[in-house]
Amino acid sequence: MKNEKFSISSYVHTRKGGYAAPRSLAEKHTEVLVSSDIEHSEENHSFNQWVEEIRSELAAAKGRNEEEKQRYNETLNRAILGYEEDRGKLLALIHDLVVKRRLKDLPPGTRNYESLPEAIFAEIIGLNVLELVLKQKEGLEEIQVVGQNIFEVRNGYALPSVHRLPSLRDLERIQQNLVLFNNDSLNPRKKWAEVMLRDGSRVTMTGFGFTAEPTLTIRFYTMKRFELDSLAHPEQSTIDPSMKVLILCVIRAYFNMVVIGPTNSGKTNLLKACIAEMDDNERIITMESRFELNLKRDFPHKNIIEYEVDEEDSRHSGKQAFKLALRQSPKRICQAEIRDEDANLYVRACTRGHEGSITSVHVNTLEDVPDAIADMCLLDGRGVDPTRLTKRITQYVTQIGLEMAVVNGKRKVMRIGEYSYEKGEIRVTVLAYFDATADQWTFPGKLSEYASTKIKHFDPQGFIKLQQLGWIQC
Repeated sequence: MKNEKFSISSYVHTRKGGYAAPRSLAEKHTEVLVSSDIEHSEENHSFNQWVEEIRSELAAAKGRNEEEKQRYNETLNRAILGYEEDRGKLLALIHDLVVKRRLKDLPPGTRNYESLPEAIFAEIIGLNVLELVLKQKEGLEEIQVVGQNIFEVRNGYALPSVHRLPSLRDLERIQQNLVLFNNDSLNPRKKWAEVMLRDGSRVTMTGFGFTAEPTLTIRFYTMKRFELDSLAHPEQSTIDPSMKVLILCVIRAYFNMVVIGPTNSGKTNLLKACIAEMDDNERIITMESRFELNLKRDFPHKNIIEYEVDEEDSRHSGKQAFKLALRQSPKRICQAEIRDEDANLYVRACTRGHEGSITSVHVNTLEDVPDAIADMCLLDGRGVDPTRLTKRITQYVTQIGLEMAVVNGKRKVMRIGEYSYEKGEIRVTVLAYFDATADQWTFPGKLSEYASTKIKHFDPQGFIKLQQLGWIQC
């Protein structure tokens, strides 16, 4: 006799000693559906179990030494962030793990994938609808996710994406994959995490309780050439060719420079373009709370030492790094951005003979820079005269300022100014100014006698060019 499909209702009725009445076609159809759902549920449970097993195996750092383990974790991170070569490596690795376990069938809900390894890859590595954003990676600078909403940053502007995450769970899964592969955590005790890749791409994540909704910001490393020539090229038009001459003279004459501008306005690229023009043999030292400039990566031939300080560890604090740095004969100090804990260190470096240093500050205008740095310095509670401190910063730390912005989708140096402190006030002589209305630069000011003399001493040929361009007072 042909065996009938297992029926829950018949089974329960029989166990109770009751009589199993003949079933209607509707009842039989319902029982088949229930049985099918149970099978699907069991299959999905197995699939989820496979995913977790393979996820755990991938998360176990592989390599014979720390360098190999770091490279392996880098591959995992890059695969999640959409780098095709690394995704191919991970898919091949997952395929081997599936074959090793002799897993075969695709469970319900994953039948749109061609193979089980691809279905598992999508669950562990895939970025859900962010994959669709990454397909249009040309010109993509950042992906910003707030809850389910996605924003794409291109040419310095953030615009809503046409895509949206299906649920918060999808965002949290991506977050957990990234922290898992970095031996980090994002949980109720620690509600944030950061991942930095060797190529400069950075991921910043927050969870519920720290922000109202979970967030994910992926900032891609997009530029690999750092030259003033490139910035002056018509394709970029970040600076005017004559401004390139001025900036070169400022670098060669060892003026301390500061760059300001909003996020994504190109501050770091300008900093590195200036550093690229510095003498390769001059000792450059960076002191940062986290590596941001990555100068040794971009300029392997330069004489660079990079410090990553930890203010919570006295053995590796900024103070300790500064002591060591002074013994390493630094010529210039370069800092991605002055923050509260870095301010005093950077000011001390600039006022103790390390001319030609460069940094950036988050303020609105060039005129605000000295006061902003002075405020950061005063946070440590030292008994310092604020007026005297501001004067010293104006004279020795912020000698030349460059102000950046994004205009019509292009990054521009809006102003170049020389600082001075006169009659108790901060003054900025504007040497170059971008008129957005006329879409061109104007050059209203002239260098001070002090600046002209300094440039003439260190860069005689540059001094002659500046004379011809009208920046030197006759």
